[in-house]
Amino acid sequence: MYTIVAGLLYLLSLLPWRIIHFISDIIYVLVYYIIGYRKKVVMQNLQIAFPEKTEEERIRIAKDFYHQLFDTFLETIKMISISESTLNKRFQCNYEVVNQLYESGQNVQLHGGHFFNWEFVNLGCSKHLQYLFLGVYAPLGNKIFDRIIQKMRSRFGTVLIPANHFKTKFHQYANNTYALALAADQNAGNPNHAYWLPFFGKMTPFVKGPEKGAVSKNTAIVFGTYYRIKRGYYKCEFSLFTTQPASLPEGAITLALRDFMEEQIKLRPSNYLWSHRRWKHQFDAEKYGHLVIGQP
Repeated sequence: MYTIVAGLLYLLSLLPWRIIHFISDIIYVLVYYIIGYRKKVVMQNLQIAFPEKTEEERIRIAKDFYHQLFDTFLETIKMISISESTLNKRFQCNYEVVNQLYESGQNVQLHGGHFFNWEFVNLGCSKHLQYLFLGVYAPLGNKIFDRIIQKMRSRFGTVLIPANHFKTKFHQYANNTYALALAADQNAGNPNHAYWLPFFGKMTPFVKGPEKGAVSKNTAIVFGTYYRIKRGYYKCEFSLFTTQPASLPEGAITLALRDFMEEQIKLRPSNYLWSHRRWKHQFDAEKYGHLVIGQP
């Protein structure tokens, strides 16, 4: 069954980009106007993030978001067969910000969020960074599609580490000079072991792992944002945050990431994964007050 599904997806990946985007447009109409996939979640999130905007403005952001969401899904199929030359044509990135750190021998953590299109970022970085490129991913429930996604993401050398086995698998690569990519805006699995801080004015748990790992291993931290230039073309911008994470007060890295995320989302509101339930945990001062960093 894997061979059949993988073969069909490979053939789909050979379709011209304009056909891929035409299919995406059809799916957008069906899902947004008829099925209404997570529209309530999206609109609730936009209400929290942009209370100053009108309902019409938030609907416009939501529609643009859904267009980019389905473009990302369909463009992911293109990643199965995309050539290096096409990738370089369609994806720009200032890799030198990270590669300059390689000469020092210091490992790097790349902190970013769920911006579009992260699949371009994965392939571009694995191809052009001098580091061994490590990516943390959430395994899919369907084993066939999980295998296909793993193969696609590792095409140019990415080493994938399942999020649910990170603690037991990461040590296999820790002795290499590596760049570890982390979607640091993931919901904390356990809000009792998270940093709580205001995100767009609403108290939100942020995972501690990225900051704690950087401090314990003296890992340089680079923030990354990525966004669409035009349909099917993307750009990634890296910026060095620190090469001395242990010198910073506890929580400073997470607070800086929060500020970075808010800035990027405000610049391009539809470029964020609004169907992700970022505010699903409710803040309880009695339970979580000791975990708060920053000001409510």
